[in-house]
Amino acid sequence: MYKQIITLAVVLAAALAAPVAQAAPTAPPPVKLTVDLTDAVRAIYHVKMTIPVAPGPLTLVYPKWIPGDHAPTGPLPHMAGLVFEANGKQLDWHRDPVKMYAFHLTVPKGINTLDVSMDMVGMHNVDPYLADMAWNSVLLYPAGKPIADLSYQANLKLPTGWKFATALAPTGNDDNIVHFAAVPLNTLVDSPVMAGMYYRRIRLDTAPRVTLDLFADTRALLNTLSGKQIAAYKKLPEQMYALFGSHHYDHYDFLMAISDNVGNGLEHHQSSEDGGGAQYFSNSQRFLAGADLLTHEYTHSWNGKFLRPKGLATRDYQQPMQDKLLWVYEGLTQYIGDVMAARIGLRTPDEFRQQLAHIAAVMDHRTGRTWRNLEDTAVAGPLRFVTPRGWANYKRISGIDFYTEGVLVWLDVDTKIRELSHDKHSLNDFCRLFYGIDNGSWQTIPYTFDDLVAALNKVQPYDWAGFLHHLLDRTGRGAPLDGVTRSGWKLTYTDTPSDYAKAIHNRGKQQTLNMMFSIGLKLDGDGKVSDVLWNGPAFKAGLGAGMTIAAVNGMQFTPEVLKRAIVVARQEDDAPIKLLVKNQNWFVTYDVDYHDGLRYPHLERNKGQPDYLSEIIAPMPVRK
Repeated sequence: MYKQIITLAVVLAAALAAPVAQAAPTAPPPVKLTVDLTDAVRAIYHVKMTIPVAPGPLTLVYPKWIPGDHAPTGPLPHMAGLVFEANGKQLDWHRDPVKMYAFHLTVPKGINTLDVSMDMVGMHNVDPYLADMAWNSVLLYPAGKPIADLSYQANLKLPTGWKFATALAPTGNDDNIVHFAAVPLNTLVDSPVMAGMYYRRIRLDTAPRVTLDLFADTRALLNTLSGKQIAAYKKLPEQMYALFGSHHYDHYDFLMAISDNVGNGLEHHQSSEDGGGAQYFSNSQRFLAGADLLTHEYTHSWNGKFLRPKGLATRDYQQPMQDKLLWVYEGLTQYIGDVMAARIGLRTPDEFRQQLAHIAAVMDHRTGRTWRNLEDTAVAGPLRFVTPRGWANYKRISGIDFYTEGVLVWLDVDTKIRELSHDKHSLNDFCRLFYGIDNGSWQTIPYTFDDLVAALNKVQPYDWAGFLHHLLDRTGRGAPLDGVTRSGWKLTYTDTPSDYAKAIHNRGKQQTLNMMFSIGLKLDGDGKVSDVLWNGPAFKAGLGAGMTIAAVNGMQFTPEVLKRAIVVARQEDDAPIKLLVKNQNWFVTYDVDYHDGLRYPHLERNKGQPDYLSEIIAPMPVRK
């Protein structure tokens, strides 16, 4: 279903502007799109389309700029077997030599429908038991028309025994082919399908319906959620309604893959694609590290899908997106998602503070801020998909800082509102004012930086434009930690890692050893260096990203051997840490002059300040 709110003033203005009533032109029939997933075991999708056309030149385009990715990530290289037919006769076509997502052909006289077939081969997010399919990856659409004006009727053929979940409304099912109601193209693309052999649905709320749709590679994985986790997720809708005072969907589906092969984190208006690995729910460290996954993506239904930065609200999927406000779209969403995970009990208050300490420390050691401001990380957001990961700290790209530093920005805003209003107002009031409009509608409303500032001023008068520009435009050392300090806490370091630091270390298939706060290295469990702190101790010794540490002080490298050497170096001030390093085909020994020991971030209570942080993560009163 696709709603649109039209005010009485708009209706009257339109009536006055049209003195002679004219019959509206008949809308063309929808494009019929059928996707066959029965070859998913080979990561192949078979696609057929029937497109209404008129004789003459025709240009069809494949979606390029994908919402949520904020970048030209449409998987066109996976396309093969593209054929256009009219009345059973194959038509010639050619690709545009400049706009390579566009295909040109000529429709013969007397033809009003075009049959298109293609195969998408080697697709991602699919395995023999599970598929997470985005409609934008399996369709073409006529160039030059707004996507909201194009109608598509989708059909999905499933392997025998597979179930599915999606925000789309099914209208029937025959011969393992599911039929969906026709919707505008932008609604279709915003409504992915997850399907698989093993499926479980958990109802989180009923009015409107919110469900957690679980798909897994084995039946046993469907039951790895604990009762505590389920109870927390059931609190999520009511806490979100308490925060925003609205919802912008008829129903909402968390499409969750419990799999090491299929998994995503992508927002949609009435659903989200989620995945944290096969052990996401059952492994306490994995869950602690990623407990904000669903709360983050759910927040996007309000922030990003309903209200969207103007530069991201494009008329079609060929128009480049302007990512300048991603520190709001993603940064505010990350802040709310982290806070919400604590409010509903997915993380304890101490675990929330551990995560915040980690974010603050990472950003405080981001050497790339000496030449690159935060806003530029958002403007150049699309480049993160093509930028090599080495030297990420200095390039300021890998951590996608508009997410992580965005948390510090919005904590700064939240605590500043509380301070200025003497704790009478907070970011909660901004969320209700800004995102709580048009309850029940999910037509996207674009906004600008000025709109954001105006809303903040309604909550608490202040120079918010200057305040935000200072955070966005500044370069130089040191993260913006005023929000941490104002919240009643301060960033400190000890030689003992927090539970969250341990969880981050063990969250992936390969351990990640983050020694950026001490020796100035980030590496994996095998010693492969992924990043070096620019001008840090290891950098000054000569190490670089891409090298591999083979031995530490003459002993074969392990994470524990390196950590023990750092501890010993603190006790022996004149003894450098000797690292035998493999650099391509050469081995070189580097002496690292570092003697300050292991350093792990924590937050320490500043009793001279109000404890705003505890107020921020306290559950909100629920209005029945």
